[in-house]
Amino acid sequence: MADAAVDTTTPTDSLIPEPEPMVEHNQQDQPVSEGKGGGGEEGGGGSSQTDSSVPMKDSGTAPELVAVQNQEDQPPAAEGKGEDDGSSSGVYRYIKEDLFTSEIFKVEIQNLPRYIGFNDLKKFLNKHGLNPHKIKLIGRQTFAFVTFKNKEERDKAMKLVHGMQWKGKVLSVRLAKPKADPIVRKRRQDEGAVDSGQPVCKRPADGQDVEDDEPLSIQIANAVTPLWKVPYEEQLRRKEQEVEAVLQTLAREIGNNNKAMLPWLFVQKEKNKNMCCPLEAIRQSPLQTEYRNKCEFVIGTGADGEDKTVGFRLGKYKGGSCAVVSPSDTIHIPKEAKRVVQAFQQYIRTTPYAVYSPETYEGHWRQLTVRTSRTNQIMAMVFFNPQKLSEEEIKSLKDSLRQYFTDGEGKDSGITSLHFVRIGQRTSAGTEDLPCELVAGDEWIHEELLGLKFRISPHSFFQTNTLAAEVLYSAVGEWAQLDHESTVLDVCCGTGTIGISLAKRVKKVIGIELCQEAVEDAKVNAEANGLTNIEFHCGKAEDIFPTVLNAVVSPNVTAIVDPPRAGLHSKVILAIRRAEHLKRLVYVACNAKAAMNNFVDLCRAPSNRVRGNPFRPVRAMAVDLFPQTMHCETILLFERVDYSANANSTEPQTTEN
Repeated sequence: MADAAVDTTTPTDSLIPEPEPMVEHNQQDQPVSEGKGGGGEEGGGGSSQTDSSVPMKDSGTAPELVAVQNQEDQPPAAEGKGEDDGSSSGVYRYIKEDLFTSEIFKVEIQNLPRYIGFNDLKKFLNKHGLNPHKIKLIGRQTFAFVTFKNKEERDKAMKLVHGMQWKGKVLSVRLAKPKADPIVRKRRQDEGAVDSGQPVCKRPADGQDVEDDEPLSIQIANAVTPLWKVPYEEQLRRKEQEVEAVLQTLAREIGNNNKAMLPWLFVQKEKNKNMCCPLEAIRQSPLQTEYRNKCEFVIGTGADGEDKTVGFRLGKYKGGSCAVVSPSDTIHIPKEAKRVVQAFQQYIRTTPYAVYSPETYEGHWRQLTVRTSRTNQIMAMVFFNPQKLSEEEIKSLKDSLRQYFTDGEGKDSGITSLHFVRIGQRTSAGTEDLPCELVAGDEWIHEELLGLKFRISPHSFFQTNTLAAEVLYSAVGEWAQLDHESTVLDVCCGTGTIGISLAKRVKKVIGIELCQEAVEDAKVNAEANGLTNIEFHCGKAEDIFPTVLNAVVSPNVTAIVDPPRAGLHSKVILAIRRAEHLKRLVYVACNAKAAMNNFVDLCRAPSNRVRGNPFRPVRAMAVDLFPQTMHCETILLFERVDYSANANSTEPQTTEN
């Protein structure tokens, strides 16, 4: 969804309590949960998938499937039993804690058919009633690693899948070993090199060339805003090329999955440089610097050796580094947020509490989230692991925070809403939004967008680039081709921004959103803007959407979907396909590559599983919400194919033809 990707440039790891060492994908996306699936800039309602490496934090939106790339350094025996068992500093110590990690419920599936992908394996397992927690495929190999949430689900998978035939292959399943902790592993490698008299390798694990003598300000800029040295026109050109490649891939996939569309597809590819539809010129962000209205900062030991540093991680946990660098010189963070970071850092350095260690699970200070708005309101959320502190000690800390930011040295930071979030270790696979304790100021902040007012709660999703969001939503409204008889289904609606911005043009708007806080905000926002023709439903899109869609009797129905990075749940796509009265769909993708499976299912030929006439893409455009990074939003307009429009033609017609 565009409303939600950590996208401190865009999408990011959510900071949900977990025992496994936190892995940040690209510092372009920093920590913590957002209404949209971590979505990087998305808002709730569907499962998501992320590329990373293990051990990886089990993401907060359940059930979440995570595709992980490398498999290495397995322990000497299954279930983590090995030479490191007794060592508190062992590379498998994390599985010995009384905390949740799906790594102890991992299996290896062997003899897989060649050329299957993540989604193929996910669908195969789901079809047989299995719900994996993570899936890890390795290149073109014929095996995969799959984790589950508990022993029962793992054992069920072993019994069902072992000996099963799939595409002519007889599958086998065996227990797999958990992943080694990369921080401990790297330290041991370094210690081993020193003991043997060999120099310690300073090359980053992710293969990026970073000179040790480069200033930290340059190193962190390269990590979180990798295009900061690239002229903006060139940034836009690169992003447009990325979307062009996605549309060329989609053209091939449509041809492979719907032979009836081949005549139409041939014409489209001839006209559009092998793309499935015209790609309009990318729309730029009105602001290219200081554009992020929500920033998540980790708290850790500084790369300069300073303790209790608030900022961004210079490296990734999987690369063996947790060093943090101040955001003071980054160009995408507004000065208001930097002022809060500086004040907060000064405060925590006066306290006796240590920063939280993702390696040892000790310490307290974990994260600071800052939200700013054009109304000059600022929200700060302090994430703190209470460990074994008493309620009295916690209360004293919150009182100290309140005094510092209302009457003390932090008063000039401008915070109008201060929240305290207790984030302990996770002991099960399920997670919910962590309760926020209001410490000082207002419970919410407010923002203005397209002349409308929006209330934003701590956990609610709201696009991180407000001015560019106005460009995005204006395009969505234009493409939806609405009139006063239209009914709009706003799926993964966040705080209701898209639906509310369109409500005055249509007969009715129905919003669906996973985050309860966001739904409450959306209802308040509709009322504050004098709208009575809009309603919101809270829950997973895959559970609610089919029922809501079947209840809509309007002949003019348009769906607008703005899902998490991984796209919509297949149940939502199947419901869209079955609803023949739904003729038009505007898909807003913050990661078009990850949503490819959705696009293909919308267009594939009808079958026993996929009922109803297919859609086809007729228009596409990129909108840059994340300058200085390679991320952007992609809008695709799909229209229903009408086979009856021209019975004598071999080319399917869209409903508009």
